[in-house]
Amino acid sequence: MADLNADFEAAVANSKKLSQRPDNTTLLKIYGLYKQATAGDVTEKKPGFGDMVGRAKWDAWNGFKGTDSDDAKRQYIELIQSLS
Repeated sequence: MADLNADFEAAVANSKKLSQRPDNTTLLKIYGLYKQATAGDVTEKKPGFGDMVGRAKWDAWNGFKGTDSDDAKRQYIELIQSLS
């Protein structure tokens, strides 16, 4: 468990040092996995139509609804490693 958390924290740090900026779809997946890993299922109300970015982020996070925190961390680590 401690190894997973350490690997996750390392992946978070590495996500800020990627040589190329990922496309928006990948960025939303990174965001969704991070939020699911750190906060669990989304409990906030979906933003209104005027907030396109907020809606996209909410949808990305909500797409991982029901995913266990540890599983989300593993997926996040794998995704960041694949981009490095």
